Amino acid sequence: MATPKDLPDVGGFIRDLRRNAKISLRQLAEQAGVSNPYLSQIERGLRKPSAEVLQQLASALRVSTPAMYLRAGLLDDKEGHGVLAAIAVDADLTMAQKQSLSQIYETFRRENTRLAETQAEAEAAQADQPASQAADLANVAATGPTTVGGTPTEAVLESVAVTEAGTAPAPGSTSIPQKKKAAEAAEEETS
Repeated sequence: MATPKDLPDVGGFIRDLRRNAKISLRQLAEQAGVSNPYLSQIERGLRKPSAEVLQQLASALRVSTPAMYLRAGLLDDKEGHGVLAAIAVDADLTMAQKQSLSQIYETFRRENTRLAETQAEAEAAQADQPASQAADLANVAATGPTTVGGTPTEAVLESVAVTEAGTAPAPGSTSIPQKKKAAEAAEEETS
């Protein structure tokens, strides 16, 4: 894994993100709520932005705030933020792909934390409950949520997809507007 010394300065990082997003310095300054000259000085390494300005820039560039803080040296590489930073600087990924990967990664981390907590609760309950109930809790803690006939990973990925796109009809089903159009088309054919 790259160390902070191997990574470009925060100004260069912001400039690279801005160029990859194909927006001008002026547009980014406006979106982030900072002045044009100030953003230019940040990109050239003449000014060090505050955490608040970094958060505004991260929001405008659609990258995670922890990734921006990591690059600025405000966070260390604990808690997996290095992964988020690596995703943010990958020039081969589109902005939408970076957002999706970051969201999936964060979802997996939250799910793992929740599973660890459930596992700890199951172990504590094991001492207080009959063996069959404790085994059921331990099994859920070990596997996490599953889809019907699916795996734990599929359940997490489905939750990310629903979060990003909102609820969607099940595969193979048709929505009410589609059914209405089909009925109208059938009616026209019989006329």
